[in-house]
Amino acid sequence: MDGLKLSDNIIRLRREHKITQEELADFLGVTKASVSKWENAQSTPDILLLLQMAAFFDMTIDELIGYEPQLSRQQIRRFYAELARDFEKSPFQEAIEKTLMLARRYYSCYPFLLQLSVLCCNHYMLAESEEEQKQILEEAVSWCGHILENCSDVGICSDALALKAWLSLQMGRAEDVIGMLEPVCNPTRLSAQDGTSLVQAYQMAGEHEKARRYIQIREYLDLVNLVGDALISLALYQDNLKRCEETICRIRTVMEQYRMDHLHPNMAAQFHYQTAVVYAANGEEEEALLALGLFEKCVDSLLRAEKIVLHGDEYFDCLDAWIEELPLGDMAPRSRKFIFQNLETAFGHPAFACIKDHPDFRRIMRHLTDK
Repeated sequence: MDGLKLSDNIIRLRREHKITQEELADFLGVTKASVSKWENAQSTPDILLLLQMAAFFDMTIDELIGYEPQLSRQQIRRFYAELARDFEKSPFQEAIEKTLMLARRYYSCYPFLLQLSVLCCNHYMLAESEEEQKQILEEAVSWCGHILENCSDVGICSDALALKAWLSLQMGRAEDVIGMLEPVCNPTRLSAQDGTSLVQAYQMAGEHEKARRYIQIREYLDLVNLVGDALISLALYQDNLKRCEETICRIRTVMEQYRMDHLHPNMAAQFHYQTAVVYAANGEEEEALLALGLFEKCVDSLLRAEKIVLHGDEYFDCLDAWIEELPLGDMAPRSRKFIFQNLETAFGHPAFACIKDHPDFRRIMRHLTDK
């Protein structure tokens, strides 16, 4: 309790109310020595006395002991950044135990609990065993379920549902995911047009800056989603090279026009990598190596950056202000350590068996894994 500033609060409140230790002790039915020990953090009152004391000072028990169940946006960001560093530099078990402790402490702070779920989503694979990985995923799923059952914020609940579905997918629970998402992911729903109506409403109300800002954010997210969907399409149609080549051609054109390699190098790198996998799996060695070269440039820019952050550019000049409003701001959810650990796995993909001894493949692999 003293770590929550109970002792300091008793001293402050007693002085504000201009009462002595003896007067407070008389009201609570304890000795003056007991109050003295509380104020010196030598002992703490039991729960019934806390109730009496909170009533005496006309406040909640949380206020009395200095417990703040809700965190500010800046506090959430600080905690996330601190935990992300722990996962990068400390033993995994220490980092996850600290994460679990904070989840228990701030179990009713739903925005923070959601970000702790994101943190687990981004780092669970660092656990040594599959059993440990599953336990972490299960914990994050339970947090998302707690949010969905108790939180009244529609936006947070929407994010929690999407994250719960992703986590369930990692555990192979396809039927659960279908049950969660099929009712809300119908593209024919009128709700898909909400964004267009909002922009038009902004224009009608003369709030042109809001309209421009919203449409720019939406265009950016549509771009990221388009490339993300293309990644999945390449995997689904990997045995249909002709269709994959058409997808690659179209998406590369879009990415080039929007300077995706600079705007979002992580997403661009994922696309180039999946392109390389498709070409290699179909025996197109030259094209696979070309795609890996593009992948190399994107990853190199990420690793060379002083700080990996989300950002806009000359065209998306309203993005930075929006990014700053995100729960984690411009922080990348994963660290350089995570990138390095995944590169070795990436180059070990079975599709690359036909080019693994090629000088260009070996050069690219050494360049990115020997940093």
